[in-house]
Amino acid sequence: MTKDYWKIIRRSIDWPVFLWSGGLLVAFVLFSIIKIDQVSNFVNKGFDLSIRYFGAYWQFLMVATFIVGAVLAFSKYGKVRLGDAVKPDMSYFKWTAVILTTGLGAGGVFWAAAEPMYYFLDVPPMQKGITDATNEAIGPALAQSYMSWGFTAWSVYGAVSAIILIYAHKHKGMPLKPRTLLYPILKERILTSKWGAVADIVCIIGAAAGTIGPIGFLGLQVSYGIHSIFGIPDTFETQLVVITVLLAVVLVSALTGIEKGIQFLSKLNVNVVVVIAVFLVVFGPGQFILSKFFTSYGTYFTDFIKISAFRGDDAWLGSWMLFFFGWFIGFGPLVSLFVARISNGRKIREIFLVVAVIAPVVTNFWFTVLGGTGIFYEINNRGSVSGPLNDGGLPSAIIAIAEQMPLGFMMPSVFLILTTLFVVTTVDSMSYSISMAVTGEGNPPKVIRLFWAVIMAAIAAILIEIGGGGIGALQSFVVIAAVPVSILLLLVLWYAPKVARLLALEQGIVKKNKKFHV
Repeated sequence: MTKDYWKIIRRSIDWPVFLWSGGLLVAFVLFSIIKIDQVSNFVNKGFDLSIRYFGAYWQFLMVATFIVGAVLAFSKYGKVRLGDAVKPDMSYFKWTAVILTTGLGAGGVFWAAAEPMYYFLDVPPMQKGITDATNEAIGPALAQSYMSWGFTAWSVYGAVSAIILIYAHKHKGMPLKPRTLLYPILKERILTSKWGAVADIVCIIGAAAGTIGPIGFLGLQVSYGIHSIFGIPDTFETQLVVITVLLAVVLVSALTGIEKGIQFLSKLNVNVVVVIAVFLVVFGPGQFILSKFFTSYGTYFTDFIKISAFRGDDAWLGSWMLFFFGWFIGFGPLVSLFVARISNGRKIREIFLVVAVIAPVVTNFWFTVLGGTGIFYEINNRGSVSGPLNDGGLPSAIIAIAEQMPLGFMMPSVFLILTTLFVVTTVDSMSYSISMAVTGEGNPPKVIRLFWAVIMAAIAAILIEIGGGGIGALQSFVVIAAVPVSILLLLVLWYAPKVARLLALEQGIVKKNKKFHV
C-alpha cells in the first residue's frame, strides 16, 4: 500500500468520533483488567437505572415505530422509491437474507433454543394462572419469545429510519453516519455539529459493544460444545482458537466486499436454516412445530397489548423483555445504516415489509423450530433439556436438543457451525457499518473494516481471559447505551413521515397542495 493510499485513509476518518468511540471501548477493557468487580457493579447500577426510568418509554417507542412504519408502508407513501437507483443492486432474496442474518446474529441458535424453554419452565408473570412446564404454558412461552424478537423489535432496524438515511445521503449528499438521522433538524450543520458527533459516538459504542459480546459468547459456547461432543478441553486456548477462526472468515469476507462476502454468508446462513427447518418438520416433531406456531401466534396477537405493555415486574422485565428491547435499540442506528446502504432503489413499502414483517415472522418460526422442538422433547422426557439448561446455560440447551433430533450424532456439530456463521455475518456487517459511521462512506476502505473486526475480536478475547463477568458486563452496557440512542430514534418518528411526503410530492405520488419543507 502506497503513502498516498494511507493519506486517503487518514483523511477519510472522522478522528474525533474514531478516537472517542475507540478510546471509550479501550478504557472499558483497561478498567475491567484492573477492577472487574467495580466495573461490573457500575454497569449493573447503570443497567438497573436504564430499565427503571426508560423501560416504559422503550416499550412505547417499539410499538410507535412499528405503527408509524406500517401507516407509511400501507398508505400512498409506501410507493415512494428511496435513493437514486432505478433498480436495486441486490436480488430480493439476497437482500432479505442479508437483513435477516445481520439482525438475528447469535440469537439465531442459542437464544432460539433456550429462550422459549426458559419461559416454558417459568411462565412470564403477565400470564397469571398458568402452571409452569405444562401444555398450557407452551403458547405463552413461544408468544413471549415472539415479542422479544417480533414486529416491534425488528422495526427499529431501519423500517422507518432508513427513509431519512437514504434521503439525506442520496438526495442531499450527507454522509452515511448515525448523525444523518438528525438531518431534518440540523440540515448541513450535522457535518460539524457536536450533537452529530455525540450521536455517532454513542451509536458506535452501542453497536461495537453489542458485537463484542456475541463474539465472546461464541468463543465460550462453541468451546463448551466442542468439549461436549469431542472431549476437547474447554479452556481459554480453545476459546481463542474459535475466535481466531471466526476472525479469519470475517477477514476473507471483508476483503471480497459486500457484493460477495456478506451476500454469500447471508445466503448460506438462510439456506442452512431452511434445510434444518424442513428436515425437522418432516423427520422431527413436525406436527407439533406447525400447530404450536399457529396457536402461539394467536396468543401473540390476542395478548399483544398485555405482553408489550406489561409493567408489573421490573426485575423480570430487566432480565428478559426489556433486555432484548435495549439490545435492539442499541443496535438500531448501525443496523439501519447497513439497511440503508443495501436498499438504494427500494420502496418504503418493501423495506418495511422485509424488516418489520418478513424478518420477524421467519425469526419467530425458527424459534418455534428450535425452541418448540426442545419443549416437545422436554414434555416427553422430563429433564432432558431443562436439566442441561439449568446446569450449563444457553450452550447446553442447544446441545441437549440437537442430540435428541433425528441424526442426533451429527446435529450438535451442525448447530455449532450454524451459530458461527450467524455471528460471522453479524461481525462482518457491523464492522462494515461502524466503518461507515467513522468515514461517512458507503464503501469504507477495507483496512478500516479489518481494523474494527480485529479490535472487536481482540477485546472479546481479553474479556474472556479476564473472566469475572467482563463479557456479561459489556452485554449489559449495550442496554445503557440504548438510553441516548432511543432519544435519537424518537426524533425519527416525527421526521420520517415528513421526508416521505416530500419524496412523494417530488415523484408525483401525491399532489402538491401547500408549501412543504424538510
